[in-house]
Amino acid sequence: MVHSGGLLTPREKSVPLKSISVTLSVCEFVAGVSATLNYKNEEEVPLEAFFIFPMDEDSAVYSFEAMVDGKKIKAELQDKMTAHTSYENAIIRGHQAFLLEEDMCSRDVFCCSVGNLLPGSQAEITLKYVQELPLEADGAVRYVLPAVLNPRYQLSGCSEDSCLNTKTPVVSLEDLPYTISLVATVSSQHGIDRIQSNCSLSPIEYLGDNKTSAQVSLADGHKFDRDVEFLIYYSAVHTPSVVVEMGEPAAKPDGVLGDPAAMVTFYPNIPEAQPSIACGEFIFLMDCSGSMQSPMNKQRKSPLRIEVAKETLILLLKSLPLGCYFNIYEFGSTYEAFFPNSVEYAQSTMEEALRRVKLMRANLGGTEILIPLQHIYKQPSVPGHPLQVFVFTDGEVTDTFTVVREVKSHYLRHRCFSFGIGEGVSTSLIKSIARVSRGTSEFITGKERMQAKALRALKRSLQPVVDDISLRWDLPDGLSAKMLSPEQTVLFRGQRLILYAQLTGTMPPAEATGEVSLKYTLQGESLENKVTFSLQPKLDANLTIHRLAAKSFLQIKDMGLRETTAGDKKDVLKVSMECGVISSHTAFVAVNKDLNRPIQGPLSPRDVPRPMMLRAAPVVQSFPQQKYGQWRLRRHRREKKCTSLPEGCLEKPKPCASAKKTNVETHGPVVEDNRLVELISLQKADGSWDLNEGLALVLGMKLEDIQAALPDKDANSSSWATVLAVLWLHDNAKDMECEWELLERKAVTWIHLHAGSVRHELVKAAIAFTKSSEDPAIFGP
Repeated sequence: MVHSGGLLTPREKSVPLKSISVTLSVCEFVAGVSATLNYKNEEEVPLEAFFIFPMDEDSAVYSFEAMVDGKKIKAELQDKMTAHTSYENAIIRGHQAFLLEEDMCSRDVFCCSVGNLLPGSQAEITLKYVQELPLEADGAVRYVLPAVLNPRYQLSGCSEDSCLNTKTPVVSLEDLPYTISLVATVSSQHGIDRIQSNCSLSPIEYLGDNKTSAQVSLADGHKFDRDVEFLIYYSAVHTPSVVVEMGEPAAKPDGVLGDPAAMVTFYPNIPEAQPSIACGEFIFLMDCSGSMQSPMNKQRKSPLRIEVAKETLILLLKSLPLGCYFNIYEFGSTYEAFFPNSVEYAQSTMEEALRRVKLMRANLGGTEILIPLQHIYKQPSVPGHPLQVFVFTDGEVTDTFTVVREVKSHYLRHRCFSFGIGEGVSTSLIKSIARVSRGTSEFITGKERMQAKALRALKRSLQPVVDDISLRWDLPDGLSAKMLSPEQTVLFRGQRLILYAQLTGTMPPAEATGEVSLKYTLQGESLENKVTFSLQPKLDANLTIHRLAAKSFLQIKDMGLRETTAGDKKDVLKVSMECGVISSHTAFVAVNKDLNRPIQGPLSPRDVPRPMMLRAAPVVQSFPQQKYGQWRLRRHRREKKCTSLPEGCLEKPKPCASAKKTNVETHGPVVEDNRLVELISLQKADGSWDLNEGLALVLGMKLEDIQAALPDKDANSSSWATVLAVLWLHDNAKDMECEWELLERKAVTWIHLHAGSVRHELVKAAIAFTKSSEDPAIFGP
C-alpha cells in the first residue's frame, strides 16, 4: 500500500515538531533561504525525533545549527560515514546530537535527526541554503518551497538505507500538529512588476521609488496541502550580467573559497532558423502508473494528470513534422511500446498512435522508468535523425541516481526533455535527466497548461544544432578565469544560461572592468554575445555565488553514494567539505557535549508526520519488504554497541500574466470549450484539414455554406478548409498560440505546396467569409 511521505507517531504520543518558519530572500535570480524547525519535548522521557522533508534539487545547503535551551550549537560538515558515527557515539554517551543528511537515493529529499531531547527541553534547528531560480516562458522567476513529499515507488533491490522506503501511517491536514510560516523579501535593480502565488498571501508591500524591493508573507493558517510557489515578474529579465563576489580570506589558498567568484548570466540572442527536413526520432515516454490518476491540483473539478498528459501527447503528435520518426511507450510496473521500432510519421501511423493514446489509463502500478529507458537505448538509431526523448511523469521513483546514471551514459546519442506533472514531483529526477542529456526540464503544477510547456520543448528539439560553443574572457594582466561550471555543449533559443568562474591572480583597481564573450556557430554563421562588467568584488557573508558554483560542480560529479566513481568521489568530497555545501557523501552533524548525564530508560523514537494528500482514488502498489529504514539500521547498530557500555548508556529498540486580488495565481488560460482540441484532432499528419461536418462544427458554420463560399469551384476543397482552420486559430485561440504554432506552420507549408495559383484568392475570400481582421501575411508572401 502506498503511504504519503512523512511519518506518524502513535496518537497518544505528542509530536515534538511544533512549527516551521521560513525566511526567503530573493535577489534577481538567486534565492537565499533560512528554515527553522522548532521542537519541544512535552513528554516525560527523552526523545529522538526524525523528520523527512523535500527540497528542490538545485538547493545548496551550506549551514545547519541548533539552538537548545538558549545555547547555539554549530554543525560540522563531515564525510557521511564519519558523521553517522559521530551522531551514534554522541547519543550512546548521553550527549545531545543533530544530524542532517541527503537521502541515499535522491538528492531532493533530506532527513533531520534530533537526538536526546530531554523532557521539557526546546530546540530550534536552522538550515540555510541558496539556489538558482528558473525562468518561465512568460519571463517569471519561479521559487518553490516544497511542502508535498509524494510516495516514491520502490525499485526492486533498492537500498534499505533510504528514508523513502519507510512505510507508516499519515495524518489528515486537520490533524497536522505543526504549522508553517514564510516571510519573503524580493529585490531587483530593474524593479518588480508583480508577485503572484498559488497560496493566499498577506498584502504585498512594495518599497523604493521604482519598486526595487518588496515584502510579502504567507497568510495565517496555511496548510501543507500544496507546494508554496511564487512567480516574480521583474521589469527586465533578459539583460546579461556578471556579478563578482569576494572570496573568504581565511580559506585555503589552493581552494575555491579563497578567490573571488563570478556568476555570468547570458540570454543568447540565437536567431530563429528553420529545421532541416530530416529532423529527428521522437520517443514519448508516458507515465501510466497509478499515481497519474491523481488530480493536477487541489481545486474542485481539477483534471486528472493522465487526462492532461494524453491531451498534451495528442497535441505533440499533431505538431510533429513530416519526415520524422516516432514511437510511444507507456510505463508503470511494466511497459509497452506502441510500435516494435520507431516508425515514419505519416497519416496511418499517426492515426494508430492516436487511437492507442485515447485508450491509455493510469493502471500500470508503480513508476519503474529504468527498464523502458534501457530498452529505448538498445534500439538501433535511425540514420540522419537524432534521438529526442520526451519523458512525462509525476516523478515518484525511489533511486533517481540509478536512472540518471543510465541517461548520462547515453548522452552522446540523444537529448532528454523531461516534464514533472503535479506537486510533489522528484525535482532530482526531472532536472537531472534533462541536465545530463543536454535537454531541458519543465514542471507543471496548479492550473498551468502542460501543452504550452511541452510545445516549447518540442520547438527546442527541432532547432538546428548550435556548434562550437565557447566562452572567452578579456581580463587585465595578472588575472585569469578558471571555469567552475561544466563545459556548455548545448544552447536553445530563448534559454537563460548561468555559468560560474573562479578569478585567480591579482585583482586590479576598483575602476577596472572585464569582458566575457559567448561564441557559437549556427548553420555556418558565427555569432557572439558579450557583456562588460566591474571587477570590484562584492562582499557577501553567505558566499552565495561560491556556494552556487560548488553546487553546479557537485551536480555533475556527484551521482550518489553508490554510483559515484572513485575519482569523482574524491573531487566531490574536496569541494563539498571546502565550500561547506552538503552532498550525498557528506552530512552535517552537531553535538552538544555539555549535556552528558546518564539517561534513565530508553530514548524514545518519535517520527514526525506529514500530511495526507487527497487522491482521486486509492492506489495500490507493491513494495519489496524492507526490514529497516536508514535510521532504524542506526538504532539496530546502536543496540549492539550498548550491550558493552556501562550503565546509563542509551538502549534503543524515522503561469498566468495576472492574479486575482487575493494574490492567488490563476496559472494560464483556461479553455472554455473543447473546440481547439477538436480542431487539432481533425488535422491530418501533413498539416491539412478535410472539408467535412466535423470541421464545420468547430467553425460554427453549416457545411453547405462553407462549400458555397469556395471562390474557385475547381480549387482543392482541402486547401479551402485548411485556410479557414488557420484563420480560426488566429481569431479564436490567439492567447494559446504557443500551443498551435507548430501545427499552424505545418498547415501553411501545406497550403503553399497544394493551393497553387489560387492561394491568394482563397486567403482573401476566407477573410471576407469569416469577417476576420487578420493580415493575409500570416499565410506568407
